[in-house]
This record gives sequence, structure tokens and C-alpha cells, in this order.
Amino acid sequence: MATMTLEKPYPAVVTGGGRGLGRAISLALAELGCPVAVNYVSDEDAAKRTCEAIAAQGGRAIPVQADVSRPHDAARLVEAARSAFGPIGIAVNNAGIAIQRDVFAASIEDFDTTFAVNVRSAFLVSQAVIGDMRELGFGRLVFLSSNAARTGGSMSAPYASSKAALEGMMHHYAQRLMPWTITANAISPSYIATEIFDDKVMPPSDKLPMGRMGKPEEVAMALQMIVCCGYMTGQTIQVSAGRYMT
Repeated sequence: MATMTLEKPYPAVVTGGGRGLGRAISLALAELGCPVAVNYVSDEDAAKRTCEAIAAQGGRAIPVQADVSRPHDAARLVEAARSAFGPIGIAVNNAGIAIQRDVFAASIEDFDTTFAVNVRSAFLVSQAVIGDMRELGFGRLVFLSSNAARTGGSMSAPYASSKAALEGMMHHYAQRLMPWTITANAISPSYIATEIFDDKVMPPSDKLPMGRMGKPEEVAMALQMIVCCGYMTGQTIQVSAGRYMT
């Protein structure tokens, strides 16, 4: 992975940071020198393994259990990170679920659960860290979106609409937080090889323009660029092998 640099290794929080994209992102932030709070809901072993991998590279990380869709848990995550490392300068809102439903089968329960995990968690964590960022005069809010926000995707109406809402939230923070040198951007991956795909949910070959799925590390490269670049805000970076072009 190409190495980029930060003027200072600001403490970071990564929701859903123990597995898949979250693990790759946590490792990429540690590569920049940032101490990382690796959040998880139930897979403690995965979060600990990610922290151990960071420590093996000479970095600092702590696992923090929290269901960030709940206000108390989101606040507890940020406080744990702050207590361990100091004021938070980077927050990556990666926690998310993708419930696959036929258009005629999606339920209000699917909608509420998806929005709680994909959207409310991002709001709670972002609100909890922007005070730190304002005091630091530096901040990076990053939101993990999806091409489904623009194309509708194939998962479900709740999933596609949650990702569109997430990008709307990102635009609001980008617009309002510029005076404090706080940026907000989104990353929109498509067909990345993580645990979200299994034998029942695999992309057909015609959906893979480059003939393969993306790697979590390739998404993490985009994350490093966003974190290191202070002159970009309000943008959605496509990591989709050209499936969606801007």
C-alpha cells in the first residue's frame, strides 16, 4: 500500500472496525501513525486480532464493544477512545448491515433496523466527535456508502435509501464544518470481497467490469487519501471498477 502522511497522528475511531472493510481501514489508519479504537458489536475475537495486527506493526489500538446504533453505546465508544488516546481527530462510520429482500418482501422492521445501524449510528458517532475536532482545528469524518445510493442496487429498498441518507448527512457536515478545517467525505465501494458476499449473494460476472471483486485494501487506500487530504470535502469517492462513473 502506498504510504501517505499526516501532519500529526490524530486518534481515530472506526465503527465495525474488526472485520472486512473495517479491519483494512483500521490497519490503514495505523499505518499513518494514528492510534485506533476498533469498535465491534459481538465479534470480540476479530477486533482483538485487528488490534494485535496493529500492535505487531508498532501501532496502538484498543478494541471497544459498543452497539453504535444506541446513543449510550456510541457515546461510550468515543469516551473510551478519548480516554485512551486523547481528542478524536478521525471518525470512520463503517458500521452497516445489508439485508437482502425482494422488492415485495421488504418490511418496516427491515427498514428500521437498517436505518438504525447504517444511518443513526453515523449521526451519533459524528455528533460525539465533532466537538473534539473543533477544538483540534482538524477533523476527518468518513462515511462508508454504496453505489446503491445512486443506482438502487440489488439488496433492498431500506439498504439503498439508507446509503443515500448517509451521503446527505455527509454533505451537511461538509458544508457546516469547513470553518474548523473539518472535512466530511464518503467512500462508495462496489463488490468488495468481504463476508457480506456468500454463495447466495454473489455478483454475476457481467457486474465485474475488471473481471474480479475489489480488495478491502483498495478501499483502505481511498481512505488514506481522504484522511491525508485537507482540501477535499463533500465528495463521494467511487471504488467500483468503473461500475459507476462520475
